[in-house]
Amino acid sequence: MSQQEFWNGKFSRDGYLYGTKPNEFLASKKDLLKANSKLLCLGEGEGRNAIFFAKNGFEVTAMDASDIGISKLHFRTLEEGVRIETICIDLNDWIVSEKFDAIVTSYLHMYKNERETLFKKIEESLNKGGYFIGEFFSTKQINYNSGGPKDLDLLYTTEDFEKHFSSCSKTISEEIVTLDEGKGHKGEACVIRVVIKKN
Repeated sequence: MSQQEFWNGKFSRDGYLYGTKPNEFLASKKDLLKANSKLLCLGEGEGRNAIFFAKNGFEVTAMDASDIGISKLHFRTLEEGVRIETICIDLNDWIVSEKFDAIVTSYLHMYKNERETLFKKIEESLNKGGYFIGEFFSTKQINYNSGGPKDLDLLYTTEDFEKHFSSCSKTISEEIVTLDEGKGHKGEACVIRVVIKKN
């Protein structure tokens, strides 16, 4: 099953699977970014993070494999009166063509053998002084029932980030948090949070 088929299956239900509020960790890092920064949201789904950053004055591009997720994002931009550029693409097919001041993502499900290439693209896409900020499910999330894949190959360790992003300074932590993100993420969870700055 392709990424598009998988996520279209998730997003074709009524309502917003992960709610309409932004991921709390991403939202808490907004003040790290300069006003009017050019920002890319990866694996953005139905648009909750993109909408938040656009409402806060950032120039936002959202990328996702699901055309259903993207169309729901478009609907919300009309409701919220914001403009977001969207790109419907499997991240494995993403070719870097522009630079961003920040790249953000929450719960990006990429297989372990796909991450090195993706992380290189992210690093290459950042302007000097730019940030990659993300929250990911830890491999320990396999023991929790608050959401996320039940496949260790789609879960992350701190080492996944430590061994990449060589041109960057990194803050990486594994934490227990309580999620309240729509029907999809609810309850105690084990996550990895990263703030990576390109030197």
